Amino acid sequence: MQQQLIAGHGPGQWPDRLPGLLAALVLALLLSVLAAPAARAMAPDYALLEEALLQNVRDGYIDYDGLAGNPKFARFVSDLATAEVPTERSEALAYYINAYNAFAIQAVLQGKAPDSAFGRRRFFRSLKFTLGGGRLTLEEIEQQRLQPFGDPRTHLALARAALSGPRLSSHAYLPATLDAQLDVAASRFVNDVSRNRFDIAARTAFLSPLFDWHHADFEAATGSVPGWLARHVADPASRAALLEGRLALRYLDFDWDLNGSYTGTARP
Repeated sequence: MQQQLIAGHGPGQWPDRLPGLLAALVLALLLSVLAAPAARAMAPDYALLEEALLQNVRDGYIDYDGLAGNPKFARFVSDLATAEVPTERSEALAYYINAYNAFAIQAVLQGKAPDSAFGRRRFFRSLKFTLGGGRLTLEEIEQQRLQPFGDPRTHLALARAALSGPRLSSHAYLPATLDAQLDVAASRFVNDVSRNRFDIAARTAFLSPLFDWHHADFEAATGSVPGWLARHVADPASRAALLEGRLALRYLDFDWDLNGSYTGTARP
């Protein structure tokens, strides 16, 4: 017994307590990990997108080559993958509008423009983008994330990578100024004669097919497509004709040619 105690192997010595000490250490480490604050997703940095757009978008026309080599745009798209998903109305609308427009640009840079029937199916319905930890198509962002907020102006803030689509703003959408920016987007689109014309003599409103594709949303907001248009049209005579029901609605063809220039990646 004496030799065992001297050698350090007697009862009560640390070798006998080693399994208990290790278990206590493991438990302490586990508790420290659980007690540590969880890593939290960050909100997107819209300043990155803002600078990229200001440098590469002029009156809605996009320099895709410039965006292809822009590190701030690449960083913004990358950060969207883990960006915090907001729930407050203005924050959520800005989040999804900016994400949609950035992903549409990214799809073009990947050689997948919507300038053919197959290309449109792929562009809007097949391509998935990582947003806030989930995978969504452009159609899902518009219909499942934006549409439930019941604000049809959002349809006119999404550029869709096409000439007949709404002109892409040179600015990122920001929660603090969102409503004013959406009003500008709606007014700009409605009063753009290359997209909509109100011919009182012909008793016809020649409209973008966007108002046909999403007519239920515009009707839900004001009761009718003409009633919604009347809120945003600048010409008083056209406004009166719309409100009085004197204009038949005729939807124009949609031009799917690219809304900018791109020479970097050949598009199939």
